[in-house]
Amino acid sequence: MMANYVFSYRVPSDYRPNAGTPAEWQAWFGGMGSALVDLGHAVTDYALLGEVGGSGSRMIGYSVVSAEDMDSALALAKDCPALRVGGGVEVGPVMEVAGS
Repeated sequence: MMANYVFSYRVPSDYRPNAGTPAEWQAWFGGMGSALVDLGHAVTDYALLGEVGGSGSRMIGYSVVSAEDMDSALALAKDCPALRVGGGVEVGPVMEVAGS
């Protein structure tokens, strides 16, 4: 059974995108095909409360994908552009909440 997973994209706090960054992300999203359930949104500013992903990184966006299991979700995340700039992807299953 397929489940939804959230991808939280993190980059080094001093990261600055370049002219090719949007096309790189669009190509990666396009390569996920129907597994991409919700493109999500970019995060344009941030503030931290407590220990969140280490002080040397910041969240730049999120998406929701559909995958058979955690290993399949991680396989979808492995080519994420954030990884090429010293960042990472947090991956976690989405739990359905009654009434949502």
